[in-house]
Amino acid sequence: MYEFKDTYKTNVDFVDKEHRRLFEIAEEAYQLQQNEFIPDKYDHIVTILEELRAYTKTHFAHEEAYMKKIGYKGMFTQKVQHDAFIQKLDGIDLGALDENSDEAISDILKFLTDWLVDHILNVDKLLPAEEG
Repeated sequence: MYEFKDTYKTNVDFVDKEHRRLFEIAEEAYQLQQNEFIPDKYDHIVTILEELRAYTKTHFAHEEAYMKKIGYKGMFTQKVQHDAFIQKLDGIDLGALDENSDEAISDILKFLTDWLVDHILNVDKLLPAEEG
C-alpha cells in the first residue's frame, strides 16, 4: 500500500534511498494496523515510532549536510520543515496510542504520508541532482 514511486525520485541517490526506507516504515505501520491477530499493538507502535524518529533524524541530517555542501539556498526552509516534522513526532501522545491503537496508527500514517509526499514533491524535488 505504501510504496516509493518513481514520481518521488529526486535524482539524488542517497535521498531517494532514504525516502524509500521511510515508505517501508509506513508500510510496516500499515501492516501492523491490518493484522487482526495482534490485539495489543501498543508495543509494536512504539517500536515503529522509535525507528521512524531515529531514521528521520538521520535522514534529515544527511539531507541538510548535502544542502550545506552544495550551498543550497533553500536549506533554511528545509530545516524549518524538518524540525517541525520532528516536533510533531516527539509530540505524539503515547497514552492515546494505548487507548485506540488502530486509530492512532491511522493518524500516524496519514500524517507521515501526507507530509512525506508533499515534502518530496514540493520541496525535495527542487534539490539539484548529485554531481557524479
